[in-house]
Amino acid sequence: MLVVEATEYGDAEALEAVEREIPDPGPEQVRIEIEAAGINFADIMQRRGKYLGGPEPPYVPGMEAAGRIDATGDRVNLNEGDRVVAMVDTGAYGEYVLANPQSLFPIPDGMGFDEAAGFPVQFLTAHGCLFGWGGLEEGERVLIQAASGGVGTAAVQLASAAGAEVFGTASTQAKLDRAADLGCDHPINYVEEDFVEEIDELTDGEGVDLVLDGVGGDVFHDSLDALAPFGRVVTYGAASGDTASVDTGRLLFENKTVIGYHLGRAMRHDPGRVLEAVPELTQQLTDGDLEVIVGESFALEDAAEAHQYIEDRKSSGKVVLHP
Repeated sequence: MLVVEATEYGDAEALEAVEREIPDPGPEQVRIEIEAAGINFADIMQRRGKYLGGPEPPYVPGMEAAGRIDATGDRVNLNEGDRVVAMVDTGAYGEYVLANPQSLFPIPDGMGFDEAAGFPVQFLTAHGCLFGWGGLEEGERVLIQAASGGVGTAAVQLASAAGAEVFGTASTQAKLDRAADLGCDHPINYVEEDFVEEIDELTDGEGVDLVLDGVGGDVFHDSLDALAPFGRVVTYGAASGDTASVDTGRLLFENKTVIGYHLGRAMRHDPGRVLEAVPELTQQLTDGDLEVIVGESFALEDAAEAHQYIEDRKSSGKVVLHP
């Protein structure tokens, strides 16, 4: 089978298409014939060697795979041919992948494989950051950094549906328009405007109650500036390549809270807390109340080009690979 392998840490050219044997599932595994694989920024951080606890080369990247079960282990009570999307640690950039049944989600009727590949990481991250960890309530103000990205487009929809006043940042007018269409009340171009000053003006100096930050670095510190007293920042990534440290004295005297969220680690430590959102999210997607925003798609062997496309900030919504 064809897979894409990260041969070393480095830039996008470290990704190479190679042939491997089709794996056989173990007794408690399923094998999925992949129709679409989702790309996450975590894949890029792993490839750069900047992801804490990430895999060492050579390895096959990819955390999300949508397709059909084509083989099952002896102890698995699932049917071949079932349409599923899987969350895996690595291995989704290929024609087949092995997964544990606990990491599978049935694909709702009417949802395509591309959309399904954009569901687990994006929507579980967005829901966890907003509600499970961020405690967002109706009527609160929330700032979503990178509002036109995969997690961002999911978070904008969820926050708007929950009755929050939504602020979102993006770098182009097209991305801002997309965020606005999804329910962002105040799209802010962070290239042309200082989002802290803009929020200060829009809220009469009060600030926002919650920030979702997957960027890190200076954006994290500016996010703290945009918070109202008793506000919360949920940090779930460092797309800028820079992590950030925080002055605890500042948190103390400004009554602000910083919360960390990592989907994979949360799944390991308390999967029930993460997965309790799945029935509601699945129903909302089935009913059309939520939408997985798919941007560009690339052939599997063009994974390096797809990574570069994301790194160049050209992407909006989910980017997927097609074996």
